[in-house]
Amino acid sequence: MSLTQWGALLTGCAALLLTACTVVDLDENGKPILPADPNAKASFDNQTPQQIAQQTWQARVIDAAHQHALDATALAAQMKTPAATPHSVFVRLTSQVARIDKRNEREQQLVVSLNGQPLEIQTGPVVRGNAIRDATGFKFEDFTNQVQFAQLSRAYNREAVKHLPKIDASWAGKPVSVLMALTINGGKAEDAVALELKQEAQ
Repeated sequence: MSLTQWGALLTGCAALLLTACTVVDLDENGKPILPADPNAKASFDNQTPQQIAQQTWQARVIDAAHQHALDATALAAQMKTPAATPHSVFVRLTSQVARIDKRNEREQQLVVSLNGQPLEIQTGPVVRGNAIRDATGFKFEDFTNQVQFAQLSRAYNREAVKHLPKIDASWAGKPVSVLMALTINGGKAEDAVALELKQEAQ
């Protein structure tokens, strides 16, 4: 094979190699920026629980709550046939405020009537329980970093408080509509947390 033929062959091979390559952009550290796999499971590995809560608040909490919230009748039915293990749900309720519980300034509660029984709804600033996180459907195995899963409850609880109006004694005796998350445990509603709260006209 002549030198000219070798040159032509090498040029052809180089052209084939170049056409088979995909040009990838680099980030500020010189590492390739790879496009996200649309079939890959969402990864929260490099995010703090606060970042996860903020990024998923609208879709996983508020939108889901509006779409799937139980009313008082559906909630009562679930409480009458309790599951073997506690589970959390979203609930929408309109009721009169029986009282505002401010015995603990850091853990204030709004008390309403649910099917004739008092229901304490946490309004913060400190909120306890896993009701919001568990009602979203997040599971332990969704996280490779299980510390995030454990801390996500607190992050969601803090996020909820940020979106609530200021509650004071003037709310007592007035009708309110509340969107909340709560845990059903042994036929009882526990750890109810307000997500949206609005006074209704009397």
